[in-house]
Amino acid sequence: METITHNLTAVIIQITCFKVFSFPLNFILTIIFAFISHFISDALSKITYHTPEPHREDKFWVNWHIIIFSLSILSIVVLVIPFWLGILFVNLPDIVDWFILRPIFDRKNKENPDLKWEKKFLFHPIVDWIREKVFFWLPDWTYKKASISVEISIIIILSIVISFIML
Repeated sequence: METITHNLTAVIIQITCFKVFSFPLNFILTIIFAFISHFISDALSKITYHTPEPHREDKFWVNWHIIIFSLSILSIVVLVIPFWLGILFVNLPDIVDWFILRPIFDRKNKENPDLKWEKKFLFHPIVDWIREKVFFWLPDWTYKKASISVEISIIIILSIVISFIML
């Protein structure tokens, strides 16, 4: 899923945990549930237009990513102050995998191409395992452009849920 989807999920988790539980359980459960939700959301990304590699020559891909990237940045700017805890932990697997470990592993693998140890240190193989074992029955629409409607629908539903639980 895209960052905005993770962020909206984190907001729902944090609001719910802070409404239902008192300190310190509200913090602890927000951290746990937000972190776990990342894996579930990413495992479900197979039903959305979420190509694993960039398609910069495809105008549709570029336009979709401009829109979704802009919405993701906007969601961080608007939501990070009140919901920093959930947003941090829902995005932690991506922060660690994409911005910390992968650059290190890429550099190490260039130095020694026979070294293939990076896979056991990344969070995203857990996503693949969940996708294969739990969501095996879902269609794979990763490359289907029309499946942006699924992600858009999820974003709208999450936004509606947030508006109701904030009352």
